[in-house]
Amino acid sequence: MNTLSPATHSHVFLGEGHDKNERRTWTVIALCTAMMVAEIVGGLMFGSIALVADGLHMSTHAGALLLAALAYSYARRHADDERFTFGTGKLGDLAGFASAIVLAMIAVLIGYEAVARLFAPVPIHFNEAIAIAVLGLLVNIASALLLSGGHEHGHHHAHDHEDHHDEDDDHDDDHHHDHDHDHAHNAAHRDNNMRAAVVHVLADAVVSVLVIVGLLLARTFGWLFMDPVAGIIGAAVIASWSYALIRDTGAILLDMRPDRAMAERVREIVERDGDRLADLHLWRLGPGHLGAILSVSTAKPRDADYYRYLLGSFGHLSHVTVEVQQA
Repeated sequence: MNTLSPATHSHVFLGEGHDKNERRTWTVIALCTAMMVAEIVGGLMFGSIALVADGLHMSTHAGALLLAALAYSYARRHADDERFTFGTGKLGDLAGFASAIVLAMIAVLIGYEAVARLFAPVPIHFNEAIAIAVLGLLVNIASALLLSGGHEHGHHHAHDHEDHHDEDDDHDDDHHHDHDHDHAHNAAHRDNNMRAAVVHVLADAVVSVLVIVGLLLARTFGWLFMDPVAGIIGAAVIASWSYALIRDTGAILLDMRPDRAMAERVREIVERDGDRLADLHLWRLGPGHLGAILSVSTAKPRDADYYRYLLGSFGHLSHVTVEVQQA
């Protein structure tokens, strides 16, 4: 039995845009906090309970973004901490999962309030409510524009990791294997921490748009039911986004295999010369980084480096451990 893996190598599996995303998130937090303070103070000064309520709502928005920012900060500061066996790359997925739970709770609260108002309508100050919704929408658009710069999914795979080997000899044909996995490229590089922050902003923006439409219809045609109906639609949209985020981040936290097609391709490459792939573990270490543990049975005099070289064309594989068993 021969288990080989480099003795010393980096375990920093953070996304390529980690630092930029962290700075953008703190900037949006500052914007939301300023908006929150302005709304609460303005509401108290001018006697607008709606303005105060929207300011408090903005505080939950800022809180969700704060979770994302702290996750970025902690992952960066502890990236080299040996207590984390495979680094802190999945901390963003953990924060995204927590943020998605909060988003689901917000959807439930909005839905409950909307249904309650559908059966027991409350007086609406249309002009004030529309103005606040428009103001909130503008803040969310500004926040989305600031955060959207964080979706830079680089298509190069230089990880400065000793698990990779030069690929400039007669294995050039293996380079084409990457094309078989283009469909999984975005998922592998997706920063779920930033995704959760963007979803919070977009959810707020969608609700603002629906509220504006509902209020305008209610004021113009007297359809008071349109305001709570807009709230119910918004709650459903937020719930669906929350479910998708919980599903994706939960799968990563449970180390589910990120790409079945890639796993099959790995098997094909390893077994194409008569060897047998006895076991394969494939999981995500962080945005743009996958880990793999292989157990290969062979009758030929081959060591682990041979198989790691074969897998060098898979750009996402940042940490590869191979166990070779002589059949």
